[in-house]
Amino acid sequence: MTDDIIIERAGALGRIRLNRPKAIHALTADMCRAVLDALGEWADDPSVEAVSIDHAEGRGFCAGGDIRLIAESSASDGQAARDFFRVEYSMNHRLFTFAKPVVAFMDGITMGGGVGISQPATFRVATENTRFAMPETSIGLFPDVGGGWYLSRLPGRMGQFLALTGHRLDGAECMALGLATHYLPAGALDEAKRRIAADPRGIEALLADLSAPVPEAVILAHRETIDRLFASDRLEEILDALDKDDSNFARDQRKLLATKSPQAMKVSLKLLLDGRAMPTFEDEMRQEFAVAAHVVQRPDIVEGVRAVIIDKDHAPRWDPATPQAVSDHLIDRIFAPLPADEEWNPA
Repeated sequence: MTDDIIIERAGALGRIRLNRPKAIHALTADMCRAVLDALGEWADDPSVEAVSIDHAEGRGFCAGGDIRLIAESSASDGQAARDFFRVEYSMNHRLFTFAKPVVAFMDGITMGGGVGISQPATFRVATENTRFAMPETSIGLFPDVGGGWYLSRLPGRMGQFLALTGHRLDGAECMALGLATHYLPAGALDEAKRRIAADPRGIEALLADLSAPVPEAVILAHRETIDRLFASDRLEEILDALDKDDSNFARDQRKLLATKSPQAMKVSLKLLLDGRAMPTFEDEMRQEFAVAAHVVQRPDIVEGVRAVIIDKDHAPRWDPATPQAVSDHLIDRIFAPLPADEEWNPA
């Protein structure tokens, strides 16, 4: 066990509480193992009727995964990064297949790994504080933890837009896109958690009772434009469409994409293209693990983390440096299946 996560029982409710506030509850391998173990125990325990996931204190629900570890490992042999992804993806899969109701409280920053532990939940609660994003292309990674599954199933080309840009959605926008099931005022969360602990079987009715009117979803005003500009599964065609559009929205997105890893953007587009037709979530996680295992042997993660998190100069030197230099052959190599003894399988 680790002090970075609190696993406890409240009557018939199993509670998972992220407790790493200085890192906005970013997930470590030990935290993921603790969740895996708890879910394994509770799945076979008839006295546990439901599970809740939230953060114990501080701001934000979960800012992602252990990015520094991934970058440091990528600078060497990548083994520690692969070990982290293996246990994290097993946790994601176990949540996705968990038979009992799960409620996740996405109050505050919900990014990367935070998306991975909230989206499998039966009930996903957003608030006025929610800031939901998959910003991985900024650091040379891709929207993993099931991102290829979830984002590819959003309406229109919204998933491709979010995957490439890392755009942050608020709670109302999460509701509009189906990423959240309920919208509660942040001030009502303590009461919601108290009631759920007292009556885990009544989660849906309790959340409905405490829900607030959902504000306007601003992103929907851009939906037709996003569908048009991000219509292609080829990055060069998306960039060309943005270049030819004289709207402020298009100019803003083009400027933003110029800062992202070209390799990561092409990986993300193929991930969503494949993800839409993926037969099962297990198949999705197996492919994402293979992609991650190959990506951590490439230079962009080390450079992206340096530019965004360590030096914070926000001037990454991507390799390859341009979309044209990211060949189809390179993408095929990144998506190549792993040998049977190295591939990911559910825990």
